[in-house]
Amino acid sequence: MATAEIVSAPAPSESPPPWTAALHEWLVTVDHKKIGVLYVLMAVFFLLVGGAAALLMRVQLWAPQLSILQPITFNQFFTLHGTTMVFFVGMPILIGIANYAVPLMIGARDMAFPRMNAFGFWSTFFGAVLVYFSFLVPGGPPAIGWFAYAPLTENSFARGPGVDCWALGLIVSGIGTSTGAINFVATILCMRCPGMTLRKVPFFVWVMFWTSLQIIIVMPPLTVALTMLEFDRQLGSHFFDTQAGGSAYLWQHLFWFFGHPEVYILVLPAFGMISEVIPVFSRKVLFGYEFMAAATAAIVFISFGVWAHHMFSVGMSRTLDLFFVGATMLVSVPTGIKLFNWLATVYGGKLVLKSPMLFALGFLSMFVIGGLTGVILACAPITFQVTDTYFVVAHFHWVLIGGTMFGVFSAVHYWYPKVTGRMLSERLACWQFWLFLIGFILTFGPMHFAGILGMPRRIYTYGSDRPWEIWNQLATIGAFIQAPSYLIFAHNLVISLWKGDIAGDDPWDAWTLEWATTSPPPPYNFEVVPTVKSRRPLWDLKHPDDPDWKYE
Repeated sequence: MATAEIVSAPAPSESPPPWTAALHEWLVTVDHKKIGVLYVLMAVFFLLVGGAAALLMRVQLWAPQLSILQPITFNQFFTLHGTTMVFFVGMPILIGIANYAVPLMIGARDMAFPRMNAFGFWSTFFGAVLVYFSFLVPGGPPAIGWFAYAPLTENSFARGPGVDCWALGLIVSGIGTSTGAINFVATILCMRCPGMTLRKVPFFVWVMFWTSLQIIIVMPPLTVALTMLEFDRQLGSHFFDTQAGGSAYLWQHLFWFFGHPEVYILVLPAFGMISEVIPVFSRKVLFGYEFMAAATAAIVFISFGVWAHHMFSVGMSRTLDLFFVGATMLVSVPTGIKLFNWLATVYGGKLVLKSPMLFALGFLSMFVIGGLTGVILACAPITFQVTDTYFVVAHFHWVLIGGTMFGVFSAVHYWYPKVTGRMLSERLACWQFWLFLIGFILTFGPMHFAGILGMPRRIYTYGSDRPWEIWNQLATIGAFIQAPSYLIFAHNLVISLWKGDIAGDDPWDAWTLEWATTSPPPPYNFEVVPTVKSRRPLWDLKHPDDPDWKYE
């Protein structure tokens, strides 16, 4: 009898779980939209981390002589809070929103260099990871402040490797930021759809072009300064070591040549964001587009000549003091042009007070106050009195949170329907807005008074004989009112993915090209590359017979 050969059937191949395939797709993506979302998610995560550090510092300063945080721990949190908010929250969230929106707004299929785009994000992310790796090294994170004045980084107290993690992390993240800026410039100059001249680009696109040029110019000096710092610490050079003939002033000049334009790098994109929101929700065109565009360029040029107003107290000559006073005062002129143009856009409009417009109006009111304290600090004699006090801390936060974050929240609520196809909850957005506004004013308003009364920045406690306790308690209460607004924001982002109302392609009846495609857009953005004839191509398409809205 023949023996039958039994052959076992091969086991069916197991397909990977869907979540691993999705994770792999996001990790290797070169789609500008997904990279933009990754930037924003990174920023939201670090916003919560940096905010938690701020709350702990506010608790420590609630009353005199508290010991909730040890001095070294307080200074470490102080350093990480500032570094995180500037480099890993402010810049990534602005670059992320622009990464998503700019190609859509100019009718492009993607960024000019998609792989460079992905490289920029991952460099920024791993730079942040390297900074936070300092928790795992001997001595822990650095205690040098976010601007790391050279004596603090040179002495034996700071010789732990945490400072090296901080410096190398910022070098890596700076490379990512610079590549992103180069990509924006190339995309805006070379990838615009037919008919879209530079005079017809949406205002946010115009602002991102100039912001990217700023980044390209000012990031290299910071990278050079950080490299020189590492040479001092690891290779025996003495660029900033005053005990060996170096100059601590050199660090300040290099850092602030980056540091003050950085303020505009963080604020100018917010200008562009609300310049898209205000016209749509006022049902009017942006007043004085050409003047707004010229004012943007003027702010960028002037910003390169104001850095040393951070250094009035170091003993520069009277001539230099006068130059930087004048330059700092001058920057208020183009900024004022923008403010009055926004107000002229709102005036007489049919206001629609949805959440994007609420945050845009909050931006207008809060940024004015921050700008006024900036004019005060531009006066060298006043700066001599309040430099390195909480007055400067209050001004800085009022500009960057009252400016950048209000603008960012306005933009996220505006473009979230385009990204997800669903609307954010207006009820949660209103709770977030009012908690944020009230908490913001109560947090940073009292800091002005504490600074005028002489409270230094970077102190972990104070004596009971100082008149600062009530102002610190008000600021701490304000911080705990403000904190839930960030949690509500994060909750709203997540829960609306499943429970938000269906948005449709154009829920705001807007004017720019991103609303002409589906929500969310397909990978290729547009089935047919659009051709435009004005700055409001979608309005022209909706209202072909309306002569009042047509112009070239």
